[in-house]
Amino acid sequence: MAEGYCVKCKAKKEIADGVEETMKNGRKAIKGKCPTCGTVMFKILGGKAAPAPAPTNPPATS
Repeated sequence: MAEGYCVKCKAKKEIADGVEETMKNGRKAIKGKCPTCGTVMFKILGGKAAPAPAPTNPPATS
């Protein structure tokens, strides 16, 4: 999984139970817990989340 910074332990650690989320501004992030102290860790990932592809309907042929 991703590595993040725990502000309580003051060290970089692997994020436990990480879940990928999309923030309000469209960016992706991972939210999880510190494996040592259990504090919530949050890491913003690079780039914007890709929008869902628009459904395409094939042209009707008669």
